[in-house]
Amino acid sequence: MNQLDQLKQWTKVVADTGDFQSMDEYKPQDATTNPSLILAASNDAKYRYLIDQAVGDTKDSGLAGDALVEATIDRVLILFGNEILKIVPGRVSTEVDARLSFDRDATVDKARELIRIYEETGTDRGRVLIKIASTWEGIKAAEILQKENINCNLTLMFSLAQAVACAQAGIKLVSPFVGRIYDWFKAKNNTEYTGADDPGVQSVTEIFHYYKKFGHGTEVMGASFRNTSQIIELAGCDLLTISPKLLEQLQNDESPIELKLDAAASQSMDIAKIDCDEKTFRWMMNEDAMATEKTAEGIRKFSIDIVKLELLIQEAIG
Repeated sequence: MNQLDQLKQWTKVVADTGDFQSMDEYKPQDATTNPSLILAASNDAKYRYLIDQAVGDTKDSGLAGDALVEATIDRVLILFGNEILKIVPGRVSTEVDARLSFDRDATVDKARELIRIYEETGTDRGRVLIKIASTWEGIKAAEILQKENINCNLTLMFSLAQAVACAQAGIKLVSPFVGRIYDWFKAKNNTEYTGADDPGVQSVTEIFHYYKKFGHGTEVMGASFRNTSQIIELAGCDLLTISPKLLEQLQNDESPIELKLDAAASQSMDIAKIDCDEKTFRWMMNEDAMATEKTAEGIRKFSIDIVKLELLIQEAIG
C-alpha cells in the first residue's frame, strides 16, 4: 500500500483546501477550509461561478453596503462547503470571521447564521464543523454552540492550555497547528527538526495522550503540515488535515509507516491533570511565547484575507 492508504488504517484523512476539484482523487473523509484557502479558490477562474451565485442569492435581500458584503461572503462559504460535501462522505469545516476572535457573543451569532444557511440549503448541521480561533472567548463561544448541537472545530491551537480548555468545554474537535509551531522553533533556534524531535509533532502528541488519558471525547486533528515526515510521525492521531500537495506525496510513496499514537498507551503515562479555568488559561498562554505569538499572528493573517475577500465580493457586486 502507499503511505496514504497505510495512514488511513489508523487515522481519518482530511483534505485541507478550498480547491475541492483537487481533493476527490485522495478520497478524504472530511475537508477543512479557512479564509486564506477560500480566498485562493475564489480568485481561481474555475470557481467564479460560486461567487456569481452568491451575489445572485443576496441581491434581493434588501441589504446594502457592508451588510450585503457580509451576507454574500456567508453565502460564498456555504456554497464552497456544500460543493465539498458532495465529494467527502463526512464533514466540512467552515470558519467564522477571524476578526470576531475576541467577541464571544458575535462569534455565537455568526456561527448560528452559518448553520442557518447550511440548513436552509438542505445540509444537516451534523455534517458541518464551525471553525473558531482558540482564544478564551472563542472557546466559550464554542461551549455555548456545542450545547445547541452546533459542532465546533477550534483552530489556531498551539498549546496544551488551549487544548485542555477546549476539552473541558466539550468541544467536538481541535486542530493543533504542527507546521506553524515548527516554523517558530526553527526560526528561534536556527535548527531543523525532524521526526519525533519536531516541536509541532510533540505538541499534538502531548494533546492526544492528555485527552486519551483523562477520557476526553474531543477529537484531535493535526493541521498545518510542512512535510510528510510530520504526518507520518502522527499516524494514529484521530484525524489529520493535509494539503493536496502532501496528499499526493503520500500517495506516491510506498515506504512503510507504523502506528505512532496509540490511545491504549496513554493510560499508563504519567500525565498531570490540569483544571484550566480562565485565570489558568491566560497565565499558561502568557508563559508560552510561541503559543501567544502564533495565535495572534494567525488571527491577523486570516483577518487580512477576509478583508481581501470582502474587496473581491464588493467588486463582484458592482
